Amino acid sequence: MLLQTLLAAHIAVLGYWLGSELVINSTYRRVAYGSQLPFQERTRWMDHVMNVDQHVRYALVLQAGLGFMLAALFGFIPGGRASAWAVAGVATLWLAFVELAHRLRGRPAGRWVAALDRRMRYLFIVLLLALSAGWIGATWPMPFWLRVKLALFAGVMACGVGIRLALLAHFRTWALMASEGPTPRTDATIRRVYVRATSVLALLWLFIAAIVWVSLWKPM
Repeated sequence: MLLQTLLAAHIAVLGYWLGSELVINSTYRRVAYGSQLPFQERTRWMDHVMNVDQHVRYALVLQAGLGFMLAALFGFIPGGRASAWAVAGVATLWLAFVELAHRLRGRPAGRWVAALDRRMRYLFIVLLLALSAGWIGATWPMPFWLRVKLALFAGVMACGVGIRLALLAHFRTWALMASEGPTPRTDATIRRVYVRATSVLALLWLFIAAIVWVSLWKPM
Protein backbone atom coordinates (compact mmCIF):
# COMPACT_ATOMS: atom_id res chain seq x y z
CA MET A 1 0.00 0.00 0.00
CA LEU A 2 2.83 2.41 0.86
CA LEU A 3 4.55 1.75 -2.47
CA GLN A 4 1.36 2.40 -4.45
CA THR A 5 0.71 5.61 -2.51
CA LEU A 6 4.23 6.89 -3.09
CA LEU A 7 4.08 6.01 -6.79
CA ALA A 8 0.78 7.87 -7.19
CA ALA A 9 2.21 10.86 -5.34
CA HIS A 10 5.35 10.76 -7.50
CA ILE A 11 3.20 11.03 -10.64
CA ALA A 12 0.89 13.68 -9.16
CA VAL A 13 3.82 15.88 -8.14
CA LEU A 14 5.10 15.81 -11.72
CA GLY A 15 1.78 17.26 -12.92
CA TYR A 16 1.89 19.82 -10.11
CA TRP A 17 5.42 20.78 -11.15
CA LEU A 18 4.65 21.16 -14.86
CA GLY A 19 1.45 23.07 -14.14
CA SER A 20 3.32 25.52 -11.93
CA GLU A 21 5.98 26.03 -14.61
CA LEU A 22 3.30 26.80 -17.21
CA VAL A 23 1.61 29.34 -14.92
CA ILE A 24 4.94 31.02 -14.19
CA ASN A 25 5.92 31.24 -17.84
CA SER A 26 2.58 32.57 -19.07
CA THR A 27 2.38 35.14 -16.25
CA TYR A 28 5.96 36.28 -16.75
CA ARG A 29 5.20 36.72 -20.44
CA ARG A 30 2.42 39.11 -19.41
CA VAL A 31 4.95 41.00 -17.31
CA ALA A 32 7.60 41.09 -20.04
CA TYR A 33 5.29 42.13 -22.87
CA GLY A 34 2.93 44.29 -20.81
CA SER A 35 4.61 47.63 -21.38
CA GLN A 36 1.19 49.15 -22.03
CA LEU A 37 0.13 48.30 -18.46
CA PRO A 38 0.80 50.57 -15.47
CA PHE A 39 4.06 49.58 -13.78
CA GLN A 40 2.22 48.95 -10.50
CA GLU A 41 0.03 46.39 -12.28
CA ARG A 42 3.07 44.69 -13.80
CA THR A 43 4.68 44.59 -10.36
CA ARG A 44 1.58 42.87 -8.98
CA TRP A 45 1.84 40.23 -11.71
CA MET A 46 5.56 39.84 -10.98
CA ASP A 47 4.79 39.23 -7.31
CA HIS A 48 2.40 36.50 -8.47
CA VAL A 49 5.21 34.94 -10.53
CA MET A 50 7.47 34.80 -7.47
CA ASN A 51 4.72 33.27 -5.32
CA VAL A 52 3.95 30.56 -7.89
CA ASP A 53 7.69 29.93 -8.29
CA GLN A 54 7.61 28.66 -4.72
CA HIS A 55 5.43 25.75 -5.88
CA VAL A 56 8.14 24.70 -8.34
CA ARG A 57 10.59 24.60 -5.45
CA TYR A 58 8.19 22.48 -3.42
CA ALA A 59 7.72 20.12 -6.36
CA LEU A 60 11.45 19.69 -6.88
CA VAL A 61 12.02 18.70 -3.25
CA LEU A 62 8.97 16.43 -3.24
CA GLN A 63 10.09 14.67 -6.43
CA ALA A 64 13.57 14.14 -5.06
CA GLY A 65 12.26 12.86 -1.72
CA LEU A 66 9.63 10.57 -3.22
CA GLY A 67 12.07 9.25 -5.80
CA PHE A 68 14.70 8.27 -3.25
CA MET A 69 12.05 6.81 -0.93
CA LEU A 70 10.81 4.60 -3.77
CA ALA A 71 14.39 3.60 -4.68
CA ALA A 72 14.95 2.50 -1.07
CA LEU A 73 11.69 0.57 -0.85
CA PHE A 74 12.37 -1.18 -4.19
CA GLY A 75 15.80 -2.19 -2.89
CA PHE A 76 17.81 -0.12 -5.34
CA ILE A 77 19.63 1.63 -2.48
CA PRO A 78 20.47 -0.05 0.84
CA GLY A 79 18.46 0.35 4.01
CA GLY A 80 14.93 -0.43 2.88
CA ARG A 81 12.25 1.23 5.00
CA ALA A 82 14.80 2.77 7.37
CA SER A 83 16.45 4.60 4.46
CA ALA A 84 13.05 5.59 3.07
CA TRP A 85 12.01 7.21 6.37
CA ALA A 86 15.40 8.90 6.68
CA VAL A 87 14.90 10.39 3.20
CA ALA A 88 11.42 11.52 4.23
CA GLY A 89 12.93 13.32 7.22
CA VAL A 90 15.59 15.06 5.12
CA ALA A 91 13.01 16.07 2.50
CA THR A 92 10.78 17.53 5.22
CA LEU A 93 13.66 19.61 6.57
CA TRP A 94 14.52 20.74 3.04
CA LEU A 95 10.90 21.78 2.43
CA ALA A 96 10.94 23.77 5.67
CA PHE A 97 14.15 25.49 4.56
CA VAL A 98 12.63 26.33 1.15
CA GLU A 99 9.63 27.85 2.92
CA LEU A 100 11.93 29.86 5.20
CA ALA A 101 13.82 31.21 2.19
CA HIS A 102 10.53 32.32 0.66
CA ARG A 103 9.27 34.01 3.83
CA LEU A 104 12.55 35.87 4.32
CA ARG A 105 12.59 37.05 0.71
CA GLY A 106 13.34 40.75 0.61
CA ARG A 107 14.86 40.86 4.10
CA PRO A 108 18.60 41.10 4.88
CA ALA A 109 18.66 37.52 6.26
CA GLY A 110 16.87 36.34 3.14
CA ARG A 111 19.96 36.88 0.99
CA TRP A 112 22.01 34.56 3.21
CA VAL A 113 19.28 31.91 3.23
CA ALA A 114 18.82 32.16 -0.55
CA ALA A 115 22.57 31.78 -1.11
CA LEU A 116 22.64 28.71 1.13
CA ASP A 117 19.64 27.29 -0.74
CA ARG A 118 21.51 27.66 -4.04
CA ARG A 119 24.59 25.94 -2.61
CA MET A 120 22.44 23.06 -1.39
CA ARG A 121 21.10 22.64 -4.91
CA TYR A 122 24.63 22.61 -6.35
CA LEU A 123 25.61 19.91 -3.87
CA PHE A 124 22.52 17.89 -4.74
CA ILE A 125 23.37 18.10 -8.45
CA VAL A 126 26.85 16.77 -7.68
CA LEU A 127 25.33 13.97 -5.57
CA LEU A 128 22.97 12.98 -8.40
CA LEU A 129 25.80 12.89 -10.93
CA ALA A 130 28.01 10.91 -8.53
CA LEU A 131 25.25 8.33 -8.05
CA SER A 132 24.59 8.23 -11.78
CA ALA A 133 28.25 7.65 -12.63
CA GLY A 134 28.71 5.07 -9.88
CA TRP A 135 31.21 7.16 -7.92
CA ILE A 136 28.81 6.66 -5.02
CA GLY A 137 26.98 3.37 -4.58
CA ALA A 138 28.79 1.52 -7.34
CA THR A 139 27.90 -1.82 -5.69
CA TRP A 140 24.27 -0.96 -5.04
CA PRO A 141 21.72 -2.96 -7.05
CA MET A 142 20.70 0.17 -8.95
CA PRO A 143 19.68 -0.54 -12.56
CA PHE A 144 21.18 1.38 -15.43
CA TRP A 145 17.90 3.11 -16.30
CA LEU A 146 17.69 4.55 -12.79
CA ARG A 147 21.23 5.90 -12.99
CA VAL A 148 20.28 7.56 -16.30
CA LYS A 149 17.19 9.01 -14.63
CA LEU A 150 19.33 10.50 -11.86
CA ALA A 151 21.59 12.15 -14.44
CA LEU A 152 18.55 13.57 -16.22
CA PHE A 153 17.20 14.90 -12.93
CA ALA A 154 20.55 16.60 -12.36
CA GLY A 155 19.99 18.21 -15.76
CA VAL A 156 16.56 19.42 -14.64
CA MET A 157 18.07 21.00 -11.53
CA ALA A 158 20.88 22.58 -13.57
CA CYS A 159 18.24 24.13 -15.85
CA GLY A 160 16.49 25.53 -12.79
CA VAL A 161 19.75 27.15 -11.74
CA GLY A 162 20.21 28.44 -15.29
CA ILE A 163 16.77 30.08 -15.24
CA ARG A 164 17.59 31.84 -11.98
CA LEU A 165 20.90 33.07 -13.36
CA ALA A 166 19.08 34.38 -16.44
CA LEU A 167 16.66 36.23 -14.17
CA LEU A 168 19.46 38.17 -12.44
CA ALA A 169 19.30 40.69 -15.26
CA HIS A 170 15.56 40.95 -14.72
CA PHE A 171 15.88 41.88 -11.05
CA ARG A 172 18.59 44.46 -11.76
CA THR A 173 16.49 46.02 -14.50
CA TRP A 174 13.27 45.82 -12.50
CA ALA A 175 14.87 47.74 -9.62
CA LEU A 176 15.91 50.43 -12.10
CA MET A 177 12.37 50.56 -13.50
CA ALA A 178 10.93 50.89 -10.00
CA SER A 179 13.17 53.86 -9.19
CA GLU A 180 13.25 55.68 -12.53
CA GLY A 181 10.25 54.33 -14.41
CA PRO A 182 10.07 51.99 -17.42
CA THR A 183 11.72 52.97 -20.68
CA PRO A 184 11.82 51.28 -24.10
CA ARG A 185 15.35 50.14 -23.27
CA THR A 186 14.45 48.52 -19.92
CA ASP A 187 11.35 46.92 -21.43
CA ALA A 188 13.52 45.44 -24.20
CA THR A 189 15.87 44.02 -21.56
CA ILE A 190 12.97 42.36 -19.71
CA ARG A 191 11.72 40.82 -22.96
CA ARG A 192 15.21 39.44 -23.71
CA VAL A 193 15.34 37.91 -20.24
CA TYR A 194 11.97 36.27 -20.86
CA VAL A 195 13.20 34.72 -24.12
CA ARG A 196 16.42 33.46 -22.48
CA ALA A 197 14.61 32.03 -19.46
CA THR A 198 11.96 30.39 -21.67
CA SER A 199 14.68 28.77 -23.80
CA VAL A 200 16.21 27.19 -20.70
CA LEU A 201 12.72 26.18 -19.53
CA ALA A 202 12.15 24.39 -22.84
CA LEU A 203 15.35 22.40 -22.20
CA LEU A 204 14.10 21.63 -18.68
CA TRP A 205 10.86 20.24 -20.14
CA LEU A 206 12.89 18.06 -22.53
CA PHE A 207 14.79 16.63 -19.56
CA ILE A 208 11.49 15.91 -17.78
CA ALA A 209 10.09 14.25 -20.92
CA ALA A 210 13.21 12.06 -21.06
CA ILE A 211 12.77 11.17 -17.37
CA VAL A 212 9.18 10.09 -18.04
CA TRP A 213 10.28 8.00 -21.03
CA VAL A 214 13.05 6.29 -19.05
CA SER A 215 10.69 5.65 -16.13
CA LEU A 216 8.04 4.03 -18.35
CA TRP A 217 10.22 1.96 -20.67
CA LYS A 218 13.22 1.33 -18.41
CA PRO A 219 15.77 0.72 -21.20
CA MET A 220 18.61 -1.68 -20.28
